[in-house]
Amino acid sequence: MSRTSYPRHKIRITLLENIHPAAREALTAAGYTVDVIPKALEGDELAAVLKDAHVVGLRSRTKLREAQLALAPRLMAIGCFSVGTDQVEIDAAARCGIPVFNAPYASTRSVAELTLGCVIALARRLGDKSGKLHQGQWDKSLSGAHEIRGRTIGLIGYGHIGQQVGLLAEACGMRVLFFDIQRKLPLGLAKPVPTVEQLFDEADFVSLHVPETAQTRGMVGAPQLARMKPGSYLLNLSRGSVVALDALRNALADGRLGGAALDVFPQEPTPVQAEWRSELAGLPNVILTPHVGGNTEEAQRNIGIEVATALIAFIDRGVTEGAVNFPQIHLPPRDGTHRLLDIHKNVPGVLASVTAIVSELGANIEAQQLGTTKDVGYLVMDIDRQLSDAVRDRIAALPSSIKTRLLY
Repeated sequence: MSRTSYPRHKIRITLLENIHPAAREALTAAGYTVDVIPKALEGDELAAVLKDAHVVGLRSRTKLREAQLALAPRLMAIGCFSVGTDQVEIDAAARCGIPVFNAPYASTRSVAELTLGCVIALARRLGDKSGKLHQGQWDKSLSGAHEIRGRTIGLIGYGHIGQQVGLLAEACGMRVLFFDIQRKLPLGLAKPVPTVEQLFDEADFVSLHVPETAQTRGMVGAPQLARMKPGSYLLNLSRGSVVALDALRNALADGRLGGAALDVFPQEPTPVQAEWRSELAGLPNVILTPHVGGNTEEAQRNIGIEVATALIAFIDRGVTEGAVNFPQIHLPPRDGTHRLLDIHKNVPGVLASVTAIVSELGANIEAQQLGTTKDVGYLVMDIDRQLSDAVRDRIAALPSSIKTRLLY
């Protein structure tokens, strides 16, 4: 059943930062007006977009903080066409009644393949060999070059990406250890270790696959690097805040580590920043890539389709499955009704007030589902068509209501 409270072609969706065309195709096919801006925005340019957009899609460089969200009176939803949502202040978005959707698993394989590629490149010192050859130096020395077969890779974080890295590494003959704060079922021959310290002690390659949290920020510093085996390698393709780069530089410069590969950094360029520098630049056997772990055609297409599909489901049916900052609501539609969506402050008495309005107007609730988070509640209710407008107007006038929509 197809519903909307607003003509689809008048719903304006703006996609920034070269989001894969598959997203635009899906949203256009659903009947929405889609504007595509190939770059990241900030300042006045971003404010101009937010003033009129009903939905904004972005990748990683455009930042939506509380100040920017305050400039977006029409914004219904945000699509983060990425694995993470660090670029959006998701709690502030929730308080504004804006669900935030992402694609946490669509680029899993791409990141895992890049990780294994970096493992092989570090073991064979391919970055150094390639750089010298570009400079006209023919260096065939085998010093420091090794096979990865028989070596141990230690995975910190054993979620979807960590599991895929483990399977790929095992297929290459590596021994796989992992540490995760949650109990995880090992895949293949991977073995959990009880402490992260044991992983640092035993691994030839330590690969990080953790989210950015208060616990993971700076989790790899001088004490952890000092535990690593002489000549071992560190890989970070997770979040830039996880590794203390000064400590890593010291460990690399004095030869305690054999190399490192980083795809993420504590500070990454803004839309208007022309130059970027790292304290690790110029060190031997250090691979630096510009946050391209999920940058494959396959991953970006999957992300585009997944996030676009979630946005369509929310706009058309009020579905919030997959939203990172909202209650997870998926109420099957019912024929002969209109669907009311009420995003409200999570305070006592809201449902009682809604029920009183429905009873007073003599409307009939065919189905409803309510969920809450710390800041907001989200009520989806299918009611009689004849009285739906009156019910919506009364509920929208409640002091607790943030945004109220009716899907015809």
